[in-house]
Amino acid sequence: MATLTHAAPGRPMTTFSGPQGLLAKYFYFAMSLLFAVIVVWGFSRTVNDSLFHPAIPRPLVLWFHAALFSGWVVFFIFQSALVRTRNVKWHRFFGGFGAVLGATMVPLGIATAVAMARFDSLQLHQPDTEAFLIVPLNDITTFGIFFTLAIVYRKKPELHRRLMFIATCLLLEAAFARFDFIFDHSFFPFCPDVLIALGAARDFLVNRRIHRVYLIAVPALILVQGVAVLTWRTEAALWMRIAQAILA
Repeated sequence: MATLTHAAPGRPMTTFSGPQGLLAKYFYFAMSLLFAVIVVWGFSRTVNDSLFHPAIPRPLVLWFHAALFSGWVVFFIFQSALVRTRNVKWHRFFGGFGAVLGATMVPLGIATAVAMARFDSLQLHQPDTEAFLIVPLNDITTFGIFFTLAIVYRKKPELHRRLMFIATCLLLEAAFARFDFIFDHSFFPFCPDVLIALGAARDFLVNRRIHRVYLIAVPALILVQGVAVLTWRTEAALWMRIAQAILA
């Protein structure tokens, strides 16, 4: 039977066993593998027609964005594996590379969102590109916020791991959007919240309480995601003027 002993500073040592121990030990690594499955499954539906063999070549920035996005998922798996195998020193050593990678993804994500909105409007003549722009911009902004907080609290593992987990979950929205049913019903912005909720459930099962990061993050994310979807679907006049100015 699997067992795990955990001692937080200033607290008595706690021993986990059975399913509780497996969750305590393997949850983040298992979720990192699930992230890879979601990315491959989602993007495999569109990557050939939209990137590898498109009828109209996509902007070059999309290739860089795809490379960094994929690299982040691989890096998250790698870092999770280092923690799982107790190679914490190596985890911290490669953390600098992750900080640079994540920081690069924010401006690149914004540039990609704007470039693709222009491309979809001018080349593919899609009708709602200005309105939809708020969705990817919201994605990359929320990722940037949680990623920055994870870096700030990198010396507090309990905060750092959860903040980095949330940030990575948010990147998966684009993969969920590749499923027609999820996209057509505007569910995809909220799909990462389901993954984040699994983190909260893990905390409850293992620690008998939900970490305050989840208690703050989940309601806040649902609120801002809901506003973004509502703005997109209603083509709010103020946002339309802002988006047109950005794309111009």
